[in-house]
Amino acid sequence: MIHNSDTRKKVARLRADTPACENVVHFNNAGSSLPPRPVVDRMVRHLRREETVGGYEAADEVADEVESVYESLAVLVGARSEEIAITDSATRSWLAVFTALPWREGDRVLTAVPEYSSNIIAMLAAARDRGITVDVVPSAGEGEIGLDALRSMLDERVRMVAITHVPTNGGLVQPVDEIGAVVADSPALFLVDACQSVGQVPFDLEETGADAVSSTGRKYLRAPRGTGFLAVRRSTLDRLTPAYLDLYSARIDGDRVRLRDDARRFELFERNVAAVLGLGAAVRYYLDVGPQWVHDYVTELAAHLRERLADIPGVTVTDIGTRKSGIVSFRVDAIPADVLVARLKERGFHVTVSAASSTPWDMEERGLDALVRASVHYYNTPDEVARFCAEVASFSR
Repeated sequence: MIHNSDTRKKVARLRADTPACENVVHFNNAGSSLPPRPVVDRMVRHLRREETVGGYEAADEVADEVESVYESLAVLVGARSEEIAITDSATRSWLAVFTALPWREGDRVLTAVPEYSSNIIAMLAAARDRGITVDVVPSAGEGEIGLDALRSMLDERVRMVAITHVPTNGGLVQPVDEIGAVVADSPALFLVDACQSVGQVPFDLEETGADAVSSTGRKYLRAPRGTGFLAVRRSTLDRLTPAYLDLYSARIDGDRVRLRDDARRFELFERNVAAVLGLGAAVRYYLDVGPQWVHDYVTELAAHLRERLADIPGVTVTDIGTRKSGIVSFRVDAIPADVLVARLKERGFHVTVSAASSTPWDMEERGLDALVRASVHYYNTPDEVARFCAEVASFSR
């Protein structure tokens, strides 16, 4: 696919919408991808309007467009618009759901070995403050969560199963559909962190059986930083009371506080309207490009990068998983990860360091320290892979 002429023409058109492609090889898309021109233009137009008429007035003018962002996000993750809340990050979205569950002493949360550190911190804080137990389900096979182990660990005390769909390093794609099928037989809430997956791996709330999913805009969706969203099944909403409320997420009814009856109970009044419009533009752009095409291209290009890196003496690709994402992790024997990343940046190649602190349980279990993480997108090319690998090879001698 990545080498056929039709694909090359399509990628060339997408690169033309991405001015930075002329200057850098951006393999840091799991950090923050390059936004396409229509996303930036939409934000700038709104900021200019705020400059001209004022923030509230400019927001009133685009109220219908803002509403359409919820509809686009719903299409993106197989939800309904009333099940969508817009936030400022994936972490804020994940925490909004996790902290909204009325945890009691003795409750359990099950999670996986490659869980992200921010989520781990919240779980361990709840263990300290609420007396819950955090249990890690062992991995199986090629590094995926052990489904048999998960099934055996589920009991009436498990209030939540929290899984990261695509961990921040290691290439793994967790089998969330199969996990959801197991969790469905229990009363536990199934929370999926799709921060690294939405925009490269198609996700459907119904198909996965997830009760809630959190994600960001800045990564594979190519939206602005400071944007995120969550989707919560309507049937799950009444189980969740957000930690923070204001006059947008709730109302005063006599001496009572009444929550909104949709997912916007997780929102607050104030927001960056330009960023929300940018998020909407990015989602529409992705849907127009074609989620399945994006997935196939990114997956194949990442596999190509793994193969090329594995051929370089002194380079070890450290990815796991039967099914792999567009995230490629590796190490070079001759040079520390942070030094290599800095030198590559000097030569116009953007990658990042994946430190043990990001996925501590996984890195410790596999005996790994800092890795180089290269995450490709659909505006990247096989030629960029070849040039990148040539640079890595020059440092590995």
